[in-house]
Parts: sequence; C-alpha cells; structure tokens
Amino acid sequence: MERTLSIIKPDATERNITGLVNAMIEAAGLRIVGQKRIRLTQEQAEEFYKEHKEKVFFPSMVQQMISGPVVVQVLEGENAIKHYREIMGATNPAVAEEGTIRKTYALSIDKNTVHGSDSPEAAAREIEFFFNHTEIVG
Repeated sequence: MERTLSIIKPDATERNITGLVNAMIEAAGLRIVGQKRIRLTQEQAEEFYKEHKEKVFFPSMVQQMISGPVVVQVLEGENAIKHYREIMGATNPAVAEEGTIRKTYALSIDKNTVHGSDSPEAAAREIEFFFNHTEIVG
C-alpha cells in the first residue's frame, strides 16, 4: 500500500463540494486514512510550495491557498500517487479527461479544486508537513 497527500483547495471548500470530491476519491478505490480541515497561513503556504518560489505563478498560488479553508488528506491504496493523479486529471480543467475531479469540479487552471503529491518523496514530505503519525489511521 502506498500513501499520498491530497488537498481539497479553497475554491472547492467555498462551494461546499468536499463530500462530492471525497466520494470520487473513494469510488476510485482509494481510502481516506487521514483528513482535517485547516486554514493555511501565508507562511505555511509559502513553505509548502517553496519549490515553486521562483515561478511566476507562485504569489497567486499562495494567495489562492490562503483564501479559505482547505481539507488536507492522506490517501492510501495500490499505486496511490499515480492513481490519484489520474483521478485528479490535468491541471488545466479544459483539457482534463471526462470523469476526473478537475474536469467535473475545477473552475479554472488556478482554481482547480485539488492538489496531489507527484512522487513518493513529495508524498512523504507533504504528509509529514500536515500530519503526525497518530492522525493517520489505516
């Protein structure tokens, strides 16, 4: 079993679609083994996305992530990282495949509903960023 981090972003929590996103995750065969609703500070968002600090979209991404509550999750399943990235769909919802979270719920490339880890190393770092071991129950 592999674990990955998911974040349901402010554009989704604002629209009260957390349950709908969770239903898609679970229907795809992933288990939610850790979950909490939090409000990121600017410092936390900047630290979390620090590998993108030099990119032009960094300031707007940070502002989007602190604009409202997020739901951080630990997902578990076979090839969870790859599987969740397939379920999320392309970053740009206009080109995402039908049936993916982003095609179904994202508003734009910036307000794209969810984040998911892109590698085992990122998943480990990102899970540790938000959760301690007692908050993950498999």
